[in-house]
Amino acid sequence: MTLPFALPLLLAATPAAPPAPVLRPRAVAPLPGGLDQVLLVNDNNPELITAPGILLSTFAAAGRGVPAAHLDLPLNGRFDLFSHHVYAGRPESLDSTLWLAVLAQPRGNQPVTLQLLSGSTALSQATDKLQPAAPFLPLPAVMPQDGGTFSGPGSRVATELLGRQRSPLLPSSWTLTPGSPTTLVVLPLPVKGLDPLLNGRNLQLRLQSDGPVSVATLAAFGSGDQPPSAESWRTLLEGPLSPREHAPTPRGSQGAMVYSRVSGVQIGSTWRTTITDPGQRWLSASRAPISWPISALERGRLGSGQVQTAELKVLYPGTAWAAHGNYGVEYDLTIPLRNDGTTPLQLQLALESPLKTDQPLGGLRFNASPAQAVMFRGTVEVSGLDGDGGQVQGRRGFHLIQRAGQQGPALGTVSLAPGASRQLRVRLIYPADATPPQVLSLLPVKQSPAPPASPRP
Repeated sequence: MTLPFALPLLLAATPAAPPAPVLRPRAVAPLPGGLDQVLLVNDNNPELITAPGILLSTFAAAGRGVPAAHLDLPLNGRFDLFSHHVYAGRPESLDSTLWLAVLAQPRGNQPVTLQLLSGSTALSQATDKLQPAAPFLPLPAVMPQDGGTFSGPGSRVATELLGRQRSPLLPSSWTLTPGSPTTLVVLPLPVKGLDPLLNGRNLQLRLQSDGPVSVATLAAFGSGDQPPSAESWRTLLEGPLSPREHAPTPRGSQGAMVYSRVSGVQIGSTWRTTITDPGQRWLSASRAPISWPISALERGRLGSGQVQTAELKVLYPGTAWAAHGNYGVEYDLTIPLRNDGTTPLQLQLALESPLKTDQPLGGLRFNASPAQAVMFRGTVEVSGLDGDGGQVQGRRGFHLIQRAGQQGPALGTVSLAPGASRQLRVRLIYPADATPPQVLSLLPVKQSPAPPASPRP
């Protein structure tokens, strides 16, 4: 007898389905150019470190205690390092600190000078004021980058590296003596006083050597608050790998895909290009609306047909077979715009996070209402936008927090009279703590309709 009365209450308690995504028609074009040939040591598997050991080593395998722990690849001239890890403490200790180290050694019998061109490191959380940190703050979608606006260690490190800065924790150079590894840096990953017991560290280095070297990253526990000794690090280099995580779906498989995390050396650290019309030295402003993928990857080409992911020169078995996401990679894009029409044009520039897809849909899909998942935390540097009083702006940074399926917001406008030209430049370093892909978009500004003409007297 109570069923007719209970049923409306049950129906009223059922949450409404979220609005369906909206399709925004536009061209999605492959990003011209490609990655350079600079090698990048990509140390991200395991992300969550559960035991001490070698994280990544390019040392020669011959003569080592565990030959399979070494990728045996010399690095020479320009190369980079990206390292991103998380530590969750130990059950038996609430104040433990895990220490991370980078070691290097000449491949020959001559000393090698290793220069740090730029580099940065940051923790998610720090209680020591000497350690730079960047908590995951709930910042607005877009803020001016004043040099101190960050959300997460990946955001901070990519921002500082974009400004070609060098952290005071990092020396400007090292002299490597042959025959024994030199400890370049030793950095703490503490959890003491944190709730929950979880902390992360991002480290990125732009390096130049005047001879071939081997490089390794390692994790170990020290004694109390003291880091392991130099001899302890050298001993650890003879031991096993720290346990890996998340084996990838084999390349070319169908169905659901596990990308896994990277532990290897990738080919390419910068994507530098000029975006133009085919056979021209400029891009016609009438091409808008148009978008180009940023960090496009397998199963996430957004209909462009383009995978931008760096290939790996060497890698460990059971880890990602390509550098999915291009973390740590710099995008340096020049867009020489020209209004070749007969009416004034005004365009908006935006970095956006459309819903991931692989198929051409005639446009990009966006959420009709805000999502919770954050897809991008980082800085975009732009020059060439409209400024005050008809001036053209120089370099200007924007810190973005992009959620899944988020359109815009616009970073600025470009106003072009008929026949006028303007050169835009967009730079970003794809940050840790982000999820690809994104797009760079040029969008026409919607013009207000002209008011009706007043009748003649």
